[in-house]
Amino acid sequence: MDKRLIIFLALTIITGLIGFSGMTFDGIAAIRVMFLIFADILLITVLARFFFSSDQQQVRLQRIKNN
Repeated sequence: MDKRLIIFLALTIITGLIGFSGMTFDGIAAIRVMFLIFADILLITVLARFFFSSDQQQVRLQRIKNN
């Protein structure tokens, strides 16, 4: 798996558990916003991995003949 995918998944889960667990403190709104940001980035990362495969065919460089 992609390293970024795992990082954003972990951040989304952690902020989701903290933000929507029912706790109340001054920064809970900021944590909920961070959850939405991390969830969006996670979704974008998953879609990018789906549309752009990680096979990455290497481009072969060819020498150009100079006349």
